[in-house]
Order: sequence, then structure tokens, then C-alpha cells
Amino acid sequence: MSEATSEWQISRKQLKELLKELEKWSAPATTLLSLYIPPGRPVGDVMELLRKEMSVADNVKLKKTREAVKAALTAAMDRLKRFDKVPPNGLVIFCGVNPDTEKLECYAFSPPDKVPVFFYRTDKSFHTEFLKDMVEEPEVYGLILVERGKMLVGLLKGSNIEILREATGFIPSKHHRGGQSQRRFDRLIEQAAEAFYKHAGEVASEVLLPYLEQGRLKGVLIGGPAFSKQDFLEAGGLDYRIKQKVLGLYDVADVDEHGFYELVQRGYNEIQGQKYAEALNAMEEFKRHLAKDTGYAVYGKEEVMEALRMGALKSILIPEDHPELEKIKEEAEMYGTKVIPIPEGVPEAEWFKKTFGIAGIKRFK
Repeated sequence: MSEATSEWQISRKQLKELLKELEKWSAPATTLLSLYIPPGRPVGDVMELLRKEMSVADNVKLKKTREAVKAALTAAMDRLKRFDKVPPNGLVIFCGVNPDTEKLECYAFSPPDKVPVFFYRTDKSFHTEFLKDMVEEPEVYGLILVERGKMLVGLLKGSNIEILREATGFIPSKHHRGGQSQRRFDRLIEQAAEAFYKHAGEVASEVLLPYLEQGRLKGVLIGGPAFSKQDFLEAGGLDYRIKQKVLGLYDVADVDEHGFYELVQRGYNEIQGQKYAEALNAMEEFKRHLAKDTGYAVYGKEEVMEALRMGALKSILIPEDHPELEKIKEEAEMYGTKVIPIPEGVPEAEWFKKTFGIAGIKRFK
């Protein structure tokens, strides 16, 4: 079977549901098979490994365990035989006896992102850890709350807020001795504050940089009381790449979970504005290709979906109130195509909706 066959590809949503189910499975012995095959790995090499594992399984003393392992291996090899090549995103196979039904079940699929590792194991549970990142919300916003002596960094994923890390430090309060002693003590306090803010920036960078490098970090909101936000930015600990993503500084009284919700509320317009900007840029690119007849613009549902299923689309432009938005998003994920919803408030949104309905920008002609 060709690696281009789409029936083996699953969306992020489907993967999330499957992982919830598989993580419930457990076995009394190491009989649940997990197999990850990255793209480019020869199918023959993997088949040879599984044949060797079948011979090893013959030496398992307990009959029930031996039979369960061999049944899982046989089912995995049966699935693998259907492929001439490993799909472009790789292949994942889970096989084992369902603890609820006591029947052998096998799941073989190509995930929405590339399989990162070659991995084989039989265990008491399935190894799903290599798929966890694939079901994360693709776009996130960094959230930083800071005051003198405390910093929290988190993420906004869709409508969910996740607190990831805390940094704390001791900064003495000012006193009123007067004279030279007070000036010296004030300098020490400010040095302690600067050191803390620099450390806090380094911690925040360590947390947020991986999301930036993955292309998932869309922006950063920074909140806190009084001048703490500006002092934090000026301390030099925050990586310059994260600084470039800062959408705004906001007065937030509490550096805690409640403060995060307040920060998101205050930064709502900037988040929405960035989504508008993305939609505007995509529409301008589409119009440019259309006007110059470059061959990279496609429109109309049938034409767009045909191009998508050929793997030819870089992005799809679709009104945010389109009834099939979620369905198209789900299918687009299988091909690594970005879906850009066009909000009603964007200039020419109504014109785009009436004239094209749905459009796409190709990777190649």
C-alpha cells in the first residue's frame, strides 16, 4: 500500500481521543506492544526486527504471557505488511489485549506530526509519551507575572491557562535610617532587585524559548504591579527573541493564578489584533498571487480540498463562521496545512466570503 494513502493519517483531535483511550490500558505482564517508525526507515528492516522479537518471545516461560506477546507481534507485522513505504510523517503501531474485552486490538496510524524516534517495546502499558506534544494546542501565548521577589510564567493555550514555573528571591524592604547608611542600603536593595529580575528573565526565557523555536509562540503578555514590569524588561535576563514577541505590559495587582486571568483579560485586544494581522497578511498574499496569476492561488471548496489532498497547500483562508471550519481544520492538520480563519471585522472579509468562500495558497504549482 502506498505511503500516500490517507486512510492511515489521523488528525490532532483523533489522536487526542485515541491517547485518552490507550492510556487507560494496563496489563499484568509486559504484553502491550508499542512501535514507532520514523519517516525514511525501511519497512523491511522493521519487519526483520519483529521476526527476531518473535523468536525471543518463544523463550517466555509463562504460556499466557508468551501467547499474548506473539499475538501482538503477529498483529503488528500484519499491519506493517500493508505498507510499501513508511508514510511521510512516520508510522505508529499499538497492539495488545484490551483489558475490558479481553480481545486483541491493534491500532496503526500516521500521526499529524513526524514521528521523532525509532522505538519498540512490550510493556505493562503503552508508551504514548512520544505523541503527547502532537496534541498540544498548536499556537500559544506566553504569560509573565512579575513583582519584586516573585515571578510566574505560564501559557495561554486556546482558552486554558497553564502555570509552568515560578522564580522567587529575597529583596529587603527599604528603611529610614537616613544619611549615608540609608543611601548605601538602598543601593544594595536595588542591586538585589536587579539580580532577581535578571534571574527571573532567564527562567522565563528557558520556559518559553522551546515554544518559540517550534514556531508556536505567537506573543507574550507581561503583567505586574507598579514599575515591576519595566524593571523586569530592562534587567537583561529575558532573551531578545522573547522580547520581540512582547505584545504589551499591563497593570496586574496579584502575581498568582487569578492574576493570569486578569492579564489575559487586559491583553485580549492585542491577542485579537494579532489574529487580525495574520488574516490580513494572508489575504494580501492571496490577492497578490491572484492579481499576478502566479498559479499559487486557488479558491472554491472543491478546488481547495483537491489541492489540500494532494499535499499542495501551504495555507487555507476561510471565514471564521464557516460551518465546516472545524472539519476542514481537522483534515488540514493531516497535511501540515495552516488554516487561517478570517474574522468578520477584517477589511474585505465580507467581499472575500461572497467572492471566494474558501481559498488556499499553494506550496507549489
